[in-house]
Amino acid sequence: MIFSWGGNPGVGSLHRLRDAVEKGWPCKIEILEHSHAAMACAFEAGAAGLPLAVFRGYIGSELPSVNDQIKFIECPFTGERLAAVPSVRPDVSIIHAQRVDRQGNVLVEGIVGVQKEAVLAAKQSIVTVEEIVDDLNAHPNACVIPSWAISAIAVAEKGALPSYTHGYYGRSNRFYKEWDAIARDRDTFTQWLNDNVFNAVQHHAGENS
Repeated sequence: MIFSWGGNPGVGSLHRLRDAVEKGWPCKIEILEHSHAAMACAFEAGAAGLPLAVFRGYIGSELPSVNDQIKFIECPFTGERLAAVPSVRPDVSIIHAQRVDRQGNVLVEGIVGVQKEAVLAAKQSIVTVEEIVDDLNAHPNACVIPSWAISAIAVAEKGALPSYTHGYYGRSNRFYKEWDAIARDRDTFTQWLNDNVFNAVQHHAGENS
């Protein structure tokens, strides 16, 4: 698992992630931790078809001592010591966006982050959206991901919950707080999965059979 800051925003630790890393439950996982800046640069490099990302970072950080993918190189022009990490080029990227037009072009608004780069860096991409529209009504400099970069699109209303989708609904801060208690205990977490994921999927499959 390659990530930057594995936590519950505004609340604290991801207990299930820690349990897997520290105690191997339900299975052991290997991790490579980066800074947000490194991950953003790595996705951007992947989108550009480059093998690595170079940036100013990790000076004084302890992450290079536990992540052997963090290297340092000398700039051939200035002699400056810079950090370098491998580009991220996923087999599949999945993002959630606002809307798609009938030609398959997707509008992403708000805090865009590296969603565009994640799609362009991937071999295949899946985009879920709030709705299909005839016209994206994209303003100048809007982030529109073209249809040719996307492998599949699915309508998934409120697909970002308990997070938010700009212009559609806000973040459920209450659930983020509740999740801390749910995920802290293995049995409570497993029961939540059974009630809200596994049984829901079986019910949905039965309705469509």
